[in-house]
Amino acid sequence: MSGCVFCGIVAGEVPAFTVADGPDGVAFLDTRPVFKGHVLVVPRAHLVTLTDLPAEALVGYFGLVQRLALAVETGLGAGGTFVAMNNKVSQSVPHLHAHVVPRTKGDGLRGFFWPRTRYTDDAEAEGFARRLTEALPA
Repeated sequence: MSGCVFCGIVAGEVPAFTVADGPDGVAFLDTRPVFKGHVLVVPRAHLVTLTDLPAEALVGYFGLVQRLALAVETGLGAGGTFVAMNNKVSQSVPHLHAHVVPRTKGDGLRGFFWPRTRYTDDAEAEGFARRLTEALPA
């Protein structure tokens, strides 16, 4: 869809630190992560909310989200993950996306207040993306 930044990333027209790219979706680093290694997982098609995702796409899309959750833990040594999705309210980009956020005990994340951070530079972001890609199960 014209003007959608996530569609631009899926099409390769907008630069992103891509972690996974396949038929079920594309995963890339959030540019304003809650914690470094925070990944967004989007379906290839422009869909706004979860209810727009066709039933036949659920297994593939959420299978990718599940694989990313494992990659965040193994690739970054995270103690776990926080997986979340907004529908309309608080959805900063109107394209369906799941957040996969690395968690560690005592990381300070409480409730739904999501403090944001930044990567020091592109090299640091590329390093996080590479570690996650390498940890992604087949």
